[in-house]
Amino acid sequence: MAKEKTQEPKLIIEREYIVPLRQGWLKVPKYKRAAKAVKTLKEFIARHMKIYDRDLRKVKVDIILNNEIRFRGMKKPPAKIKVKAKKFDDGNVKVELVNIPTHIRFARLRQEKKSSEVAKKIEEKKKAEEEMKKEEKKTEELKEEKKEEAREKEEASKEAGLEIAKQQAVEQKHIVKDKKVRIQRKALSR
Repeated sequence: MAKEKTQEPKLIIEREYIVPLRQGWLKVPKYKRAAKAVKTLKEFIARHMKIYDRDLRKVKVDIILNNEIRFRGMKKPPAKIKVKAKKFDDGNVKVELVNIPTHIRFARLRQEKKSSEVAKKIEEKKKAEEEMKKEEKKTEELKEEKKEEAREKEEASKEAGLEIAKQQAVEQKHIVKDKKVRIQRKALSR
């Protein structure tokens, strides 16, 4: 079975809102104010983006927006905040901060650049490894070919040696044996 590709949901609506948070977080104790501000934001978005049953689980708050709400601490969230809401065809809504602070924007760009560089390095390493494997295969094939050539040469030399030996044997059979040569000692010949 082939795996089905999951398609990214299509964007239906994109709107900007200035969300009043103060009216929500004034009703709770100080130590719960930032959490209540996030919940108030989700309720506002669920109401205005017409989410079915006003399900807060379908509202996804961006990390930067969440950090901006909690920037001054849990006890003093901002009174209002400008956000961009994007509704997708699967029913989920993603909420982002409109005016991202410059230092955060630069940090995000730096992070993206690092991740892209890391991805490039990983791809380069994979390519280098593949090339090394190909080179190793080629060297192994060359070694095997050299071994085969050496074996063939050895076999050929053995066969040639056998042929030479046969020829010599045949020649020795046909050589007339000389008469026995007397070996004289030099001392006796004087």
